[in-house]
Amino acid sequence: MAATTDQPVVLRNRMSTRRWFSELGWRHIVGVIAVAYAGFPLIYVLSASVSSRGTLTGSNRLFSEVGTSNFAALNETYFWHWMGNTLIIATATGIGTVLMGAAAAYAFSRFRFTGRRGGLTALLVIQMFPQMLAFVAIFLLLLGLGNVVPVLGLNSKLALICVYLGGALGVNTFLMYGFFNTVPRELDEAAKLDGASHAQIYWTIILRLVTPILAVVGLLSFISSFGEFIIARIILQTESNWTLAVGLYGWVSALLEANWGLFAAGAVISAVPVILLFLFLQKYIVGGLTAGSVKG
Repeated sequence: MAATTDQPVVLRNRMSTRRWFSELGWRHIVGVIAVAYAGFPLIYVLSASVSSRGTLTGSNRLFSEVGTSNFAALNETYFWHWMGNTLIIATATGIGTVLMGAAAAYAFSRFRFTGRRGGLTALLVIQMFPQMLAFVAIFLLLLGLGNVVPVLGLNSKLALICVYLGGALGVNTFLMYGFFNTVPRELDEAAKLDGASHAQIYWTIILRLVTPILAVVGLLSFISSFGEFIIARIILQTESNWTLAVGLYGWVSALLEANWGLFAAGAVISAVPVILLFLFLQKYIVGGLTAGSVKG
């Protein structure tokens, strides 16, 4: 009698386990596989960075040898110059992108003027073509501009920042435009009744309410300019002016003289600023990317 009483309980437990696996369990398996797939290259590069052999093939056995020789060797190179150049360029580009994109998004969201719809359409079309497609035109433009204004010519970090900012509009403006539309216009009208100007409304009210999207756009701009290679390689011609992407590539561009251990050590250190910035702005990312799609 006890056996017949316990049988439905066991059957219910078995069915609940099957139901749990069909509805939720398989997601855990997929998640573990995805994490392992994405994490293995990172672990492999970290293993190569602490290996003194200086090759990737020598690190097939992960962490078979651990040392700091590759990290110490970075002090004998231009690595820290490249790190400083990259941080300056990426930070200036991120701040400039936020300021330019926010101003354009505010104008498109709050004002009605001739060419508004055409301007939005033009930004939508232009963003379909990546900036690197114009590298020949950019090179010729800076080559001629350097004869007139040397600081904006080739081999200038300021010129590279200006080129990056030239492609700052587009998708960033659309992200901000959707977010600006979620801010009620009643706030603008109430501020105008109190005698506030458009500049006061923009700087003291609107920007504080759209902080999440500003953080997201700044982060995306920082990351894209931090790791950009093609434009930076064309403009920056002196080794001391290179960015990290250009400099690290130079260490492994020659197959017979490639130093993968030094490259891996530099790659590990160069990932630290991006990770720290991502962790600092993490609380804004979800809200900044999703809130702009609520109201167009």
